[in-house]
Amino acid sequence: MLDTCKLKSACNLPFVYNKKINTAGTSNADVPLADPGMYQLDITLRRGQSLAARDRGGTSDPYVKFKIGGKEVFRSKIIHKNLNPVWEEKACILVEHLREPLYIKVFDYDFGLQDDFMGSAFLDLTQLELNRPTDVTLTLKDPHYPDHYLGIILLSVILTPKEGEHRDVDLSENEVVGSYFSVKSFFWRFQTQSLRLSDVHRKSQLWRGIVSITLIEGRDLKAMDSNGLSDPYVKFRLGHQKYKSKIMPKTLNPQWREQFDFHLYEERGGIIDITAWDKDAGKRDDFIGRCQVDLSALSREQTHKLELQLEEGEGHLVLLVTLTASATVSISDLSVNSLEDQKEREEILRRYSPLRIFHNLKDVGFLQVKVIRAEGLMVADVTGKSDPFCVVELNNDRLLTHTVYKNLNPEWNKIFTFNIKDIHSVLEVTVYDEDRDRSADFLGKVAIPLLSIQNGEQKAYVLKNKQLTGPTKGVIYLEIDVIFNAVKASLRTLIPKEQKYIEEENRLSKQLLLRNFIRMKRCVMVLVNAAYYVNSCFDWDSPPRSLAAFVVVEDMLEDEEEEDDKDDKDSEKKGFINKIYAIQEVCISVQNILDEVASFGERIKNTFNWTVPFLSWLAIVALCVFTVILYFIPLRYIVLVWGINKFTKKLRSPYAIDNNELLDFLSRVPSDVQVVQYQELKPDPSHSPCKRKKNNLG
Repeated sequence: MLDTCKLKSACNLPFVYNKKINTAGTSNADVPLADPGMYQLDITLRRGQSLAARDRGGTSDPYVKFKIGGKEVFRSKIIHKNLNPVWEEKACILVEHLREPLYIKVFDYDFGLQDDFMGSAFLDLTQLELNRPTDVTLTLKDPHYPDHYLGIILLSVILTPKEGEHRDVDLSENEVVGSYFSVKSFFWRFQTQSLRLSDVHRKSQLWRGIVSITLIEGRDLKAMDSNGLSDPYVKFRLGHQKYKSKIMPKTLNPQWREQFDFHLYEERGGIIDITAWDKDAGKRDDFIGRCQVDLSALSREQTHKLELQLEEGEGHLVLLVTLTASATVSISDLSVNSLEDQKEREEILRRYSPLRIFHNLKDVGFLQVKVIRAEGLMVADVTGKSDPFCVVELNNDRLLTHTVYKNLNPEWNKIFTFNIKDIHSVLEVTVYDEDRDRSADFLGKVAIPLLSIQNGEQKAYVLKNKQLTGPTKGVIYLEIDVIFNAVKASLRTLIPKEQKYIEEENRLSKQLLLRNFIRMKRCVMVLVNAAYYVNSCFDWDSPPRSLAAFVVVEDMLEDEEEEDDKDDKDSEKKGFINKIYAIQEVCISVQNILDEVASFGERIKNTFNWTVPFLSWLAIVALCVFTVILYFIPLRYIVLVWGINKFTKKLRSPYAIDNNELLDFLSRVPSDVQVVQYQELKPDPSHSPCKRKKNNLG
């Protein structure tokens, strides 16, 4: 993308043109170093030969990335278990500066792990002839091991100027100095190119549909452990989107009942890669099998039950897959504001009016976010500047602004709109620094619960650290509007909360472990344990059988210890390492259990102390309604209806996801840790708009 500094420097560009340049010729050797034209680069990724082996089986699962100016512009499909892959994929790339080479990087795909680097090369675009197809052979290298041979990549490329570039430019130095219209035309062309690239950037983010996936169960999976069982979990991937299921311990017929959504992009492949794994503590997880789902073969607006045979393994996976049209999401400039248009605003208000309660219960509300600017950001580059861009997230919906290069006070002036599926969601706005060949550097983040938003108010939010526990450098200016249907929002509160599939795995932290322990001590553990005990008693048919179950569990634990002792005698070296990892896994489990128990108690407390007024009012209304019902209908009839509903739920809907309405309600109440994370910090008075204008005038 072009920034303001580059546009201003355009007035110097004509001075390079002191000779005649014919861009319609057969070579671009005469193209100036600061060529302002836009080019189209058509690439056909043919194949690879003699690529490096990165997997244990002496093979690889290669795919290719194209990068220009540090940005990924293309990613190929994955060719599994092949060192001589054939892709035959085409890519069309808009090139703004020919001096920026095209970087080609090859990786070995490892699902759930960091993909292994297989080599890279670059293509010098200034050496290509215009309007002429060229076959290119690139030798892959590793910068750390330049002597290693990593194979070759074969491409076919053609570079063509875009519209308006096939003309002669004949400017002398004197003509350039006195030519106001030449400078003006360069400004116009740069702005046109910037807008064109902005459109490409915008379209690359917007999804055209939603893929709703329910992982039901696995059948007859392959046994990977010495006890004849496995600890299976499943990973899904659609493009850059990933999801990992929970681990089901010691079973070959796991029951997951998990539901999640992927975004379906128009320009990306509609193939879902699915792999099943066996969890092993202290070593690499074992591969159980893989399968794929071709979304292009499925009809839309219809739920499909799929029983997929696992390749390279044993067993089946049972899924429910539904393709639906996309919810309303958009990216636009400040000049295009839906809520400022009176007709559009009235239409949005009508869509979420109280009269349309039962129309599309999943569509709870409308969110508009104006990302205006940031000030005083952290320095991330050696030049004393940063290249900031902004990521706006609502649950699993994720949109980006463009990058403003070499600026600590960027202005984006973009509007993002989302459909709200859960009014208790949290809007996350994160600022990153773009790097050429590395992952983006974190600059700051804010988390804003939708229910705490004040409509139409431009506010300065102090950026926080990654854990959202303290401030970092800089503020970001946002203006947010939320419109929602309160009845729909209340009903959605009683169903399972949408889980984010882009989350970091929990790691062992002494500080976090201690904090969770202290939090748990603050809770009234006697009441919590009593509640769990009473709840478990309702599931027992008789006390003698419950006592027998305790004896069986103890016997199983003793057998497991004996089996572990036997394995330790067989392999003492690996046994010690496995014990360390096992202890670490146990500590992480304890850390998570402490967090869950403490959060449970804190959520109950925060419900009664009105931390979230909407939820507290909802609880009061529910109790009042239940009281009125109890006045007119005897309790035994209510219990009878409730019991019939619970026991026949699986018969009426065999693949329904189990849920508890009370726990779903409490999951929306923030814990004490989340209250701190969502708390707004007071901005520095020096970051006020008036102060900024005064500094600019100075």
